[in-house]
Amino acid sequence: MSALEKQRTERMAHNKKRLAELGLEAAAQQQQAQRAAAKKARPAQATGNRKRGAAPTGGELEPPRRSGRVRADVSYVEASMAEVLAKGPVAEMNEREPLPEYNPPTECVVSVPPTFVDASAGARNARGRLVFADHPDFTPNLTPKQVIQAGSFGGIYFNPEGGKPGILGKRVDIDAAEFPQDWFEGLPGKAYKARTYTFSTNKYGVKAGQDQAFWEGKGWIDRQDPRGWFQWYCRFYQGRRTQDDERQISRWKGVVGDKGRWVRALVNKITRSNKRWDDASVSPVIRQTLLHWAFELNEDEFERMRKQI
Repeated sequence: MSALEKQRTERMAHNKKRLAELGLEAAAQQQQAQRAAAKKARPAQATGNRKRGAAPTGGELEPPRRSGRVRADVSYVEASMAEVLAKGPVAEMNEREPLPEYNPPTECVVSVPPTFVDASAGARNARGRLVFADHPDFTPNLTPKQVIQAGSFGGIYFNPEGGKPGILGKRVDIDAAEFPQDWFEGLPGKAYKARTYTFSTNKYGVKAGQDQAFWEGKGWIDRQDPRGWFQWYCRFYQGRRTQDDERQISRWKGVVGDKGRWVRALVNKITRSNKRWDDASVSPVIRQTLLHWAFELNEDEFERMRKQI
């Protein structure tokens, strides 16, 4: 049984239980029986040798409309993060459905690797979030160094020609030499300035995010930070402030803020799968995506968000 089929079966079971609790199960069964009887009572549609498109005669039913167009394949792929953000506020995933009882096992299927400790990190609040006095609503819990050391962006981020070329040119104005060299300490070049994207470089061993051309095409790139949000964050963390800060912080909040779509989606998936918060087998792509936005789920954050959903 596929994941989608399993989810559908679980939802059907939940709905049936809910009907029984409300005393509506008998009425629903009666309605289904009436529909089945009505369908059985309909006269069979005569086909014979009547040509397609000819008017029905006698007791024939009007044939349903048929199209000569090829039916498109159904896609269950979620919209990309860029597409979600471009559409603005959206309904939270599965929030209207009650979450099942959460009682996870004591062990993980795949444990999340430990987070790199950045001893040079600035002030943090009681929740372990970084504090920026001039922007109190911006509270990532990873420094740029932690993101880089963890394994991110398929290793290509700091290569001007890393990954597929953008639509604004083959090279992007970025250089690892601009930033503190201890951010890259102990890492091979392929971990942060490779030419080709490598899944295994990422902490969760999966591809996450779109390429340069996609982001440029969506208009999410500002000329001052041509590589994107993480380049902006590296410079912001170093003390730079610009007119683009509010926009970039707003984007971050839409992804991993308290009401961020993707962090809430991860908490939902963990709860519904009844696995531990640190079980990396649950949504490694979302976990890698959150890492690229300077956030990593921990037990305190998980419990706090789970109670809010």
